[in-house]
This record gives sequence, C-alpha cells and structure tokens, in this order.
Amino acid sequence: MFKPIMMRLFLFVLSFIGVLFVLGTPTNAQNYPWCAIYSGGMGGGGTNCGFTTFQQCMDTARGLGSFCQPSTQYQPPPGPHPYTRYQRR
Repeated sequence: MFKPIMMRLFLFVLSFIGVLFVLGTPTNAQNYPWCAIYSGGMGGGGTNCGFTTFQQCMDTARGLGSFCQPSTQYQPPPGPHPYTRYQRR
C-alpha cells in the first residue's frame, strides 16, 4: 500500500517539474517587415503581418483587392545589416 502512494507522488512531482520547465522557457514573437491589408465589405477587413519580403506579400494579396505596406511594429534583429537600396520608379 505504501508503494503506490510513493509512485503517485513521484509522478506528480515529475510532472510538476516538467510543466515548470516548459512554461519557464522564453519564447520570441515573430516579427516580419511586411503586412497585407485585406479590404472587406462594410468597412471590415483584416491584416496579415507575416511576410518577409514585399514580393511575398504581393503574391498573396494579388487578386484579393488587397495591398501591402511596411509593418509599423517591425524591429529588425540586432546586429549589422547589409545596405539595401530602394529602386526608384
């Protein structure tokens, strides 16, 4: 009778430690530079800020009556960044 109680206690403590380990792991939110703005009827619509390039955003938005714009929430990762030059049209 003593062994089943100890086994249950051991499994409970082991589960509790496992939960603490999983919940204690920090996570980082995804941060992408381009957003697709979807227009919906009656003034409603949606926003999807999950695109890494303008072309990827436009490929998704094309044909849906949508457009792409830079994300206002985007923060580039720390460190040096290559110089990019925008093409003028």
